[in-house]
Amino acid sequence: MRKALKNAIGRFEETATCVVFMPATFTMMIKQAMPATPDDLFARLKSLSIRVRTHHHPPLFTVQDSQRLRGDIPGAHCKNLFLKDKKGALWLIVTLEETRIDLKSLHKRIGAGRLSFGKPELLMQVLGVTPGSVSPFALINDTQQRVNVVLDREMMAKESLNYHPLTNEMTSTISSSGLLAFIRACGFEPAHLEVAAKDD
Repeated sequence: MRKALKNAIGRFEETATCVVFMPATFTMMIKQAMPATPDDLFARLKSLSIRVRTHHHPPLFTVQDSQRLRGDIPGAHCKNLFLKDKKGALWLIVTLEETRIDLKSLHKRIGAGRLSFGKPELLMQVLGVTPGSVSPFALINDTQQRVNVVLDREMMAKESLNYHPLTNEMTSTISSSGLLAFIRACGFEPAHLEVAAKDD
């Protein structure tokens, strides 16, 4: 009887230990899987000694929204395309907002297969943002470096650039050199190419 009771207590203690430690482990796993927040991003930039100036505004979903609602924010404004080619490779194309891009010919210029827009589910899975919030800042979430990054040469010639810091309710201004330093710190070596569509 005493032996059976001792065994029962031992099993209870093992179970109790699991109950005590599993929630903390589970919470840690969830935290690691969660995408970075704007505050996480700003902390990372600060740790890299990269300065940004951030403006708050109503949510912006398109270039047209941005032009109409962002107010007087100095620096070049940009657009970002999250693309997938027919081989399954993922691409982030970053360029000036006025740049005309032809997806039918862009793949030849960047050395990709035929391109199409990545689905919102894939965007969230890889870059941790929703449509309308895509920017090179989202590379902080691609810890496996799945995305090929292409920065437009004309854009990188500008002194100050503007992107959403993981949310389309803010715009952050960063220097082109600071942007490059951030992207490299995230483990990427971006290509610098001319991505504008060419007239035949």
